[in-house]
Amino acid sequence: MKIWILLFSLLFLKCHSDLSKDFKLSVTEKNKKFTPNDTLKLNIKNKKKHLIDSIVYRLNDQKIYNPQPLSDMQLGIYSLSASVYVSGKKVEFKEQLNIVSASKPKLYTYTILNEFPHDKTAYTQGLEFFQDTLYESTGLRGKSSLRKIDFKTGQIFKQIALDKVYFGEGISILNDKLFQLTWQGDMGFQYNTTQLTMERSFAYQNSKEGWGLCNDGEKLYKSDGTHQIWILDAKTQKEQNKIQVMTDKKAITKINELEWVGGKIYANTYQFNKEVGIIINPISGAVEGVIDFSGLKSKVEQVENLDVLNGIAYHPERKTFFVTGKNWSKLFEVNINLKE
Repeated sequence: MKIWILLFSLLFLKCHSDLSKDFKLSVTEKNKKFTPNDTLKLNIKNKKKHLIDSIVYRLNDQKIYNPQPLSDMQLGIYSLSASVYVSGKKVEFKEQLNIVSASKPKLYTYTILNEFPHDKTAYTQGLEFFQDTLYESTGLRGKSSLRKIDFKTGQIFKQIALDKVYFGEGISILNDKLFQLTWQGDMGFQYNTTQLTMERSFAYQNSKEGWGLCNDGEKLYKSDGTHQIWILDAKTQKEQNKIQVMTDKKAITKINELEWVGGKIYANTYQFNKEVGIIINPISGAVEGVIDFSGLKSKVEQVENLDVLNGIAYHPERKTFFVTGKNWSKLFEVNINLKE
């Protein structure tokens, strides 16, 4: 009896497998980069003219229609699936679909206003102003720290060291509390801004790594090394939503240190061929601007462990940006200019 059950199961699997070869999912204008202005048109090629009971299309877990306007869809990378039901059997097809920005990012340059000393031993991971004091988070296990600094002189007012198991990452200050991420520690910390005393820790959820952090006055925004930015509850640091960061061509990964200015997210990007910042729409995820910071790295002391641009902070009173990098000997005050 068991042998017959096994043979029947193998026969069923073979038929099911053969059935999948009789259909093909096609996307009209598949090679086109889809934007929210497009309408997605799908087609199931029924090679052997099977009698189809029904077809269900989904983008990720959301059921869609055919044709499907994309105007209500967020930018990002999606799993497109088609479930074809034939004589009580289900055949499923999957492929990736990208919805990119409908607009190219604007190009920006910079003008140096001032150069200030910066600790060249600081592996800068986070940078933020609060009441005219510069706060900095540094990385590397065994060397990670949190600092309060006089930005004009580079003098360190106060510094605490993280436990050697943690790799310090981005910081943000909200409601008089300082939040600091760790890289692969699956954990962040909350501090008192005056004494830098740790008050509590918080665990990550779906975002497994900590990279950059900023806030809009109500919510926290966290990057994790992927093309996603997670939106966190300010009190609990629980993930509430996310955006996917897309240009008009592709997803942008390795989004690093973050800063919120004028309703936009300004971000460093890690390990690009040149020093680049990007300006992100926090609602859609579209990259609206690219800042060419090339030339800054050549202006600092060329030490052996010199690393990439990382660290962007906005001074609200001076209305200027401050940028530096990992093991850079200078902190630059700059204006960001639209490239004509």
